[in-house]
Amino acid sequence: MRLFLVQLGTMKKRNWILLLAALLLVWIVVDLFFPFKTDLSKIDPVETARLEGSMWRSYYEKKPVKLFFQSAELMRKEFHFSFWQSFHVAYYPAKAAFVFKDGKGRVDYEKAFPYLKKYYTLINNVSEKDFNADSAARSELEWWIIRREREKHPPEEWERWLALTAAVMYHLPVERFNNYAHLRVQAMLLRDQKGLAITERDWQDINKILLDAWQSFANELNSPPVSQNE
Repeated sequence: MRLFLVQLGTMKKRNWILLLAALLLVWIVVDLFFPFKTDLSKIDPVETARLEGSMWRSYYEKKPVKLFFQSAELMRKEFHFSFWQSFHVAYYPAKAAFVFKDGKGRVDYEKAFPYLKKYYTLINNVSEKDFNADSAARSELEWWIIRREREKHPPEEWERWLALTAAVMYHLPVERFNNYAHLRVQAMLLRDQKGLAITERDWQDINKILLDAWQSFANELNSPPVSQNE
C-alpha cells in the first residue's frame, strides 16, 4: 500500500510537471504569434534613456548576456512588445551589431543590413502607422558606418542620419529630431573621449545627456504638428 501511494504521488508530480510545461509552451506560442498593434509614439523617456545607457555600458564592458536581456527589456519598454516577442526582436539588432563589429570596410558593414531590416520590419509589423522598414534600416546602418569612419565624417553627419531614422519611423520632419540627435551624439562623443579611463561619474554624465535626448524625442512625438502657414 505504501509503495502504491508513493507511485501515485510520483505520477501526480509528473503530471503536474507536464501540465506546467504544456501551459508554458502555450504561453510562449500565443505570446510570440498573437497579432497586436501599438502606438510607437507612447514611450517612457526615463526608462528608455536608462536602458540605453545600461546597454552602452554592458557593450563596452563586454557583457553580451546582460546586454541581450537589457535589449529585450528595451523592446518591451520602448516598442511595447510582449515578453517572449521582446527576446525574438532583440536578437536582430544584437546580431547586426556583432556582424558590424567584425567588419573592416563598407562591404563588410553591409552584411549587417539584413538583420537591421528584419528588426525594423518586426517593429513596423506592430506599429499602428506603417513606415518604410528598409529606409529606417538603411539610415541606421549609415550612421553606424560613418561613426566608424569618423576621420572622414564629422559628428554633424551622425546627427543627420540619427534624426532621419526617427523621421522615417514617426512620419515627422527630420528637423524635429535635430536636438535629440545632437544630444545623443554628444553622449557618444563623451563615451569615446573617455575610453578605457571612463569613470562612474562619466557614466552618470552620459546617462544625464541621454535622458535629455530622449526627453526631447518624446516631446517632439507628443507636440502638435507645425502648420506650414506658420
